[in-house]
Amino acid sequence: MKKMFSIWVVVVLGLVALLAACGEKSKEDVIGKLESKLESMNGYKAKAVMTMNTGQEDQKYDINVWHKKKDFYRVELKNEQDKKGSQIILKNEEGVFVLSPALNKSFKFQKEWPENGSQPYLYQSLVDDIVQDSEAGFTIGEKHYVFETKTNYQSNNNLPNQKIYFDKDTYTPVKVKVLDKDENAVVQVDFAEFNTDPTFKDDDFAMEKNMKNNAAQETVSGNAKEDPFSVVYPLEMAGSELVEEKEVDTENGKRVIMSFSGDKEFTLVEEKLDVIPTTTSPQMVDGDIVNLGHSVGVLSDNTIEWTNNGMNFMLASDELTKEELINVAKSVQGKTVK
Repeated sequence: MKKMFSIWVVVVLGLVALLAACGEKSKEDVIGKLESKLESMNGYKAKAVMTMNTGQEDQKYDINVWHKKKDFYRVELKNEQDKKGSQIILKNEEGVFVLSPALNKSFKFQKEWPENGSQPYLYQSLVDDIVQDSEAGFTIGEKHYVFETKTNYQSNNNLPNQKIYFDKDTYTPVKVKVLDKDENAVVQVDFAEFNTDPTFKDDDFAMEKNMKNNAAQETVSGNAKEDPFSVVYPLEMAGSELVEEKEVDTENGKRVIMSFSGDKEFTLVEEKLDVIPTTTSPQMVDGDIVNLGHSVGVLSDNTIEWTNNGMNFMLASDELTKEELINVAKSVQGKTVK
């Protein structure tokens, strides 16, 4: 009887050991694999769709991400509703830029990007957020490893957490959900392609090439005059109201200046260029890159600038906080044709 019991114990222990060996990986195992994957790659190319739930109609971006080890990035974002082309976040040996090729407009940044905040479409940013959060949640699905981590959005405290889904076979990102305080997905990135063995040309990350190639693809010159000047109003006004609206002619087109007063005062300037300048040097900015849903914005202490659908925008206020500036800028969507 004892012999049979001993045999039974050995069999059970053997089965337990076999099941453990064949079982799912631990959180630490998966993090190690992600870090190893990131370290072994010389770069990647990814395609994704980013959906922004802005409170009005959802905004969708087509995103192309190129990364060349160690510090070269090219992120092209095209809003489905913007007929005037894409914006590009570019990082090369000269610095960090936000480019609007169709308008021949560019900004250069002093601050570090992408290390200065969470970037839901960059593999290394997602892995870094996981590594930095010692309390990150971890679950295992049928096809995905899922992490829930804190985010690092310096200019927006309303998006504290994110869920990141990685393919269990390739350890590449599949989906990212950026959550508000009520656990609602405000931003979702769905990856369609992820190539971990890409090739690049020597000038793929050069600002001049990206400005010229994309401007040529959009063929904007000549089209600007055909479009009516559409004034766009904010739906979120921080307790204020429009008190004055002036339209002036400029050398290159038209400009509308709107003044808002009430709880807090701010000014919104919109400009439509009929003639795109042929040579424009990057505008140096000490600020942050922010996603407004309809476009990529450039946020400094008391102003935020962006381009959308062939127009330039600038929102300025000494009274609005950074979060309020972003919220007002995000809401600039309602149109009337003048």
